[in-house]
Amino acid sequence: MSGDEAVAAPVVPPVAEAAAIPEDMDVSTALELTVRKSRAYGGVVRGLHESAKLIEKRVAQLCVLAEDCNQPDYVKLVKALCADHSIKLLTVPSAKTLGEWAGLCKIDSEGNARKVVGCSCLVIKDYGEETTALNIVKKHLESN
Repeated sequence: MSGDEAVAAPVVPPVAEAAAIPEDMDVSTALELTVRKSRAYGGVVRGLHESAKLIEKRVAQLCVLAEDCNQPDYVKLVKALCADHSIKLLTVPSAKTLGEWAGLCKIDSEGNARKVVGCSCLVIKDYGEETTALNIVKKHLESN
């Protein structure tokens, strides 16, 4: 190849936004998208022991607790840790839902979650990139 030939750069078509996020989504959907995005960036830890360590270190940015957790001491501990260390706390109705968001499931060929394991507590230490869903969650946290 001689030095005077111009190398053509490959043409890359513009990428459309993967999922158009509506501005008027509810907090639950926004929280789901935020948890999934954080998980993609490695910013999610699950379980009481790991969550408590991050809350104690004040690294946690958000704690999510399942309302249907049947261990009252577990709930009391997580709420007390979050209150003591000024960590924002949100609740979701079901541990199975939280487990699915946290990736504790198998995805079948049709894209449906199978064998979902419940998750009572989840902590986000890194949100990843700024998204509309994250802004909705932050606005909800500021208003409460």
